[in-house]
Amino acid sequence: MRPSRRDLLALGAAATFAGPAFAAEGPALRDLAKAKGLYFGSAVGAGPKGALTGSFEDPKYREILARECGLLVPENELKWYVVRAKGPDSFDFERADRIADFAKANGQALRGHTLLWHHPQWFPAWVKTYDFGPRPAAAAAKMVSEHIQTLCKRYPQMISWDVVNETVDPKDGSIRDTVFSDAMGKEPVLDLAFHVAREAAPKARLVYNDYMSQEVGNEQHRAGVLKLLEGFKKRGTPVDALGVQSHIGAENADSFTGFGKPQTKQWTAFLDEVTGMGYDLLVTEFDVHDKGLPAAFGPRDAEVAAYAKAFLDQMLSYRQTKEMLAWGMVDKYSWLQNQWLRQDKAPKRPTLYDDNYKPKPLREAVAAALRAAPAR
Repeated sequence: MRPSRRDLLALGAAATFAGPAFAAEGPALRDLAKAKGLYFGSAVGAGPKGALTGSFEDPKYREILARECGLLVPENELKWYVVRAKGPDSFDFERADRIADFAKANGQALRGHTLLWHHPQWFPAWVKTYDFGPRPAAAAAKMVSEHIQTLCKRYPQMISWDVVNETVDPKDGSIRDTVFSDAMGKEPVLDLAFHVAREAAPKARLVYNDYMSQEVGNEQHRAGVLKLLEGFKKRGTPVDALGVQSHIGAENADSFTGFGKPQTKQWTAFLDEVTGMGYDLLVTEFDVHDKGLPAAFGPRDAEVAAYAKAFLDQMLSYRQTKEMLAWGMVDKYSWLQNQWLRQDKAPKRPTLYDDNYKPKPLREAVAAALRAAPAR
């Protein structure tokens, strides 16, 4: 649903009136979400201090997380290329442990991302060249199983896990090829991941997570995800929910300007099919890509907030939506700052707080969507 002109003008007036003193009023987002029976939270990265991936090292960022979030997810710290960077016999949990300790100290739940990012680009180099020997299917299954068991045992407090991430190729809807699918077959490795996760984390919500979206150009991606979910259901694979990454707004392309064109009817039909199969929904990586929008903060923030409010109103209207995760809370730590740069070279404003740690109209749009959501 595209924001109306009246919505944009109203939000623009609010942004202009508030200016740099704009402040969050009323309950924290975690409390607004809790009142409706769901979680609100954010990703946080424990990478190098000062880097895009190092938001956890910023005390002001941690203050925002503690105040606003009832749920945290490590941004990169549990991905294979971080936790198993050194080789097949080594795990490094130092970064993820620090986030887990912070969550516990602040009464926050924790969710895991991701047990199997089934995409050839995102495995460490040693995985891509690993020799699985004369019985590759058994050796690959052993490696995947031990990886999942180790992470789930380390973090039994996880309320949900992105068990498999981004295995659908958006170009044609097929399942991606990796070293594991080459050894085991495409469906078998995915099914194995969920079965092992169910045994290792019996209380966690098990999620298939992907970036299919509402905008034009996602048709094949959505169809592929539906086919994947149908296959899981037919084979009895223990998948509880679809994670909708919700990187909304501009298309991820160097030449793109403005917002994409939402396919409201098709997106609704997609969500109806997913929930009709018995799956829950999660908003897992929410941000708004503002490439090509006006440079002035007032008009830009207004368009971002209105576009986000329409999207979140629809997503939260489904009582099956159980969690909402922002992919970062402060603009300067957003992964979008070094991807698909704006033509005017200006920084992007895709998150709920600006570089001065002040809440933006997007924060109020999220709050308004949570207030309007039905209880679940």
